Amino acid sequence: MPPRVAAQFAHAKNLYCLLIISVMSSPPARADSTFKVTMVPGDGVGPELMTAVKEVFKAADVPVEFEEFHLSEVQNMASEEKLEEVLSSMKNNRVAIKGKIHTPMEYKGELASYEMRLRRKLDLFANVVHVNSLPGYSTRHNNLDLVIIREQTEGEYSSLEHESVSGVVECLKIITREKSRRIAKFAFDYATKKGRSKVTAVHKANIMKLGDGLFLQSCAEVAELYPKIKYENIIIDNCCMQLVQNPYQFDVLVMPNLYGNIIDNLAAGLVGGAGVVPGESYSAEYAVFETGARHPFAQAVGRNIANPTAMLLTAANMLRHLNLEYHSNMVSEAVKKVIKQGKVRDDRFIIDGRLSM
Repeated sequence: MPPRVAAQFAHAKNLYCLLIISVMSSPPARADSTFKVTMVPGDGVGPELMTAVKEVFKAADVPVEFEEFHLSEVQNMASEEKLEEVLSSMKNNRVAIKGKIHTPMEYKGELASYEMRLRRKLDLFANVVHVNSLPGYSTRHNNLDLVIIREQTEGEYSSLEHESVSGVVECLKIITREKSRRIAKFAFDYATKKGRSKVTAVHKANIMKLGDGLFLQSCAEVAELYPKIKYENIIIDNCCMQLVQNPYQFDVLVMPNLYGNIIDNLAAGLVGGAGVVPGESYSAEYAVFETGARHPFAQAVGRNIANPTAMLLTAANMLRHLNLEYHSNMVSEAVKKVIKQGKVRDDRFIIDGRLSM
């Protein structure tokens, strides 16, 4: 199997068995309390990846209790009642971890998917994907370290479509000054907090002069409030080419909804594929952790080949958000060490040592 494909698909059972051995070799750390977290496994390989998370958390004695809900538009497990149950749990716990809820392409009377409805109801306006090279995966570019910040409550995914006359469909893209400034401020605040030096706004204002023009203007206005951080802008098509040719020129990128979806997937491919990049979404009150590139990978279900790396690193980020720094480091360092040492080889679980923290 080619290295880039192998990075996306691996023997999941092997990997998290090795991780369990790694985390069990570390001394336990006692937490003052147990944290309740909402878990939505989603579709495709989501339930398998969540099993990996639960197994590793159990082995590492992580003080997290999951409230698990199965919500799916393609498995007859979606209804207004189920959606409200999930939302109620998320609002009570304020932290959630979820897999991809597959959105069918067929129109059945509701334009907004359950994914979009969850984000809007919780106002999860900021999606953050940290694209970081993992030693042990062979890719064209090494030592990558960039962050993609995406506004995800409006833009092209506003679910406002109608057929004005037969054969003519209007699909509305909504850009507002308020939400554009909010995501721009989030990006600059993130860069400040994380010690980043540059923010790049991604747009198509040369064609969508009013919509993307407003987004670009909002980013430029916010940039003036952060004189210590360099600000640039780039057109989306050029951004895609530059990411493939020279991704090292980027630090933090901020963009509207659709562009973020595309760039998340492109950037994940630079470091090994959708199976290795974690992600998270934030509102003012809630945090939802999910993989950086959102795919159900239905073709991998039951074959024990889905790579749990992205979900495990996402779970480690969730633990850091909960101030469980010790447990977060234990899980993330175990993942990285197993990958770097190349211990995942075949079904015989070849192991030559344990993680020393």
